[in-house]
Amino acid sequence: MATINTYLSFMGNTEKAFNFYKSVFGVEFVGEIRRFGDMPDNDLMSEEDKRKVMHVGLPIGSGNFLMGTDALESMGQSLTFGNNYYISISPESKEEAIKLFNGLSSGGTVTSPLADTFWGAYFGTFTDKFGVQWMVNYLK
Repeated sequence: MATINTYLSFMGNTEKAFNFYKSVFGVEFVGEIRRFGDMPDNDLMSEEDKRKVMHVGLPIGSGNFLMGTDALESMGQSLTFGNNYYISISPESKEEAIKLFNGLSSGGTVTSPLADTFWGAYFGTFTDKFGVQWMVNYLK
């Protein structure tokens, strides 16, 4: 069965927030902090945006992760209280990813259809019909 984690978005201070969380929980990041500059085809991105956090993960408890990213205004993203989080589902198979994505997004709004990504996942995002934002991230 899939695991579920919390994914937070910040307006440029993700690294500061996660360094704070890291100090409180006394744990280390999972892997390194990934930056928007690490993405392919980032030639049109400003140097400031390239330094911002695309993904960071912090293990909390047994098998749970707090994850985060910076929202980029240059990519049309904005945050208001209530839209700065996602529930992130990590299915165990591509079939489970498709089932959960299609089921939960029914009647909602798909923002990123399920697709293969450069980080090796089958990934998509949507807001369900109740206004809750979800990510489905199957790591192959």
